[in-house]
Amino acid sequence: KKKKERSLNRVFFFFFFLLNIFLLFFKLEELHHEIDSTNFCMFLIFLFSSNNSLVSRLLLLLKISQKSALLSRRKREEEDEEEEAKMFRNQYDTDVTTWSPTGRLFQVEYAMEAVKQGSAAIGLRSRSHVVLACVNKAQSELSSHQRKIFKVDDHIGVAIAGLTADGRVLSRYMRSESINHSFTYESPLPVGRLVVHLADKAQVCTQRSWKRPYGVGLLVGGLDESGAHLYYNCPSGNYFEYQAFAIGSRSQAAKTYLERRFESFGDSSREDLIKDAILAVRETLQGETLKSSLCTVSILGVDEPFHFLDQEAIQKVIDTFEKVPEEDEGEGEADEGEAEAAAAAPAEQGGGAGAGDQDVAPMEM
Repeated sequence: KKKKERSLNRVFFFFFFLLNIFLLFFKLEELHHEIDSTNFCMFLIFLFSSNNSLVSRLLLLLKISQKSALLSRRKREEEDEEEEAKMFRNQYDTDVTTWSPTGRLFQVEYAMEAVKQGSAAIGLRSRSHVVLACVNKAQSELSSHQRKIFKVDDHIGVAIAGLTADGRVLSRYMRSESINHSFTYESPLPVGRLVVHLADKAQVCTQRSWKRPYGVGLLVGGLDESGAHLYYNCPSGNYFEYQAFAIGSRSQAAKTYLERRFESFGDSSREDLIKDAILAVRETLQGETLKSSLCTVSILGVDEPFHFLDQEAIQKVIDTFEKVPEEDEGEGEADEGEAEAAAAAPAEQGGGAGAGDQDVAPMEM
């Protein structure tokens, strides 16, 4: 009986001892939010396998709890840093002149994002011509679309993507600069100089707390003594010269098309340049049927002042894209019929003609 009582006492003592340990760990979890599970398992293994005294085991428990508290503290600090990084956008985007700790101006980035939300605008240039094209998008079926291409002078035009109101203001400024230069120097304003003036005007808006950046991107095409030029002006004040470029929503598809074809743009004729511009516009529609009412095309070049193409001329170019596949299919069917007739002819009439040349190579766009 005494042995049974001792064994039962040991069992109850061991049970309550483990219960206290679990309660202690739960208490530490409430204090430190989390405990390293690996350390907890190591402690249990040590508890059942070690012959040390109860004091040494409690000391081990204390060390493990301290280590777990340190790990949880580090994790909380990392989470706090991540939350602070997320809060930077709210803390440092109230003023355009305020830098974030990561070295960014969020208001300028928001203006650049507005360019991506606007309808697509495309520009191409050869050695003698510049073509600007854009997608016409109306807010509803009851409203007309807003203009996205503006004339600056006979030798300069601009296409915009982003806030149309900002684009009108900047195009008016460009028109004024061109008129002032022509009146003062009795010569056309060089395209590069106008682009620099425009970039300086946009950059000032990133240095004044009472101004905001222009939420519009501009494709400036022009012709001067050095040839045809195409520039892109960014809301941040940067500007770049391109052989061909696209901005606005869904512009990546147009860029992909232009990247495949840009090497031939330098020697392209006027008609080929217009054709490539309309094809690039079609890439941005993503499944929509291209119509002359959905795009605006303008051109300027040597002995050709800036002007817009009428809807009939645009539709003729679009019709050529639709007729080419139909003609290829018709030619393919005719060749196939001739081949079948030749195969059915008797061998005395010159032998069996093969069914070659049945497939017609599609016309390269």
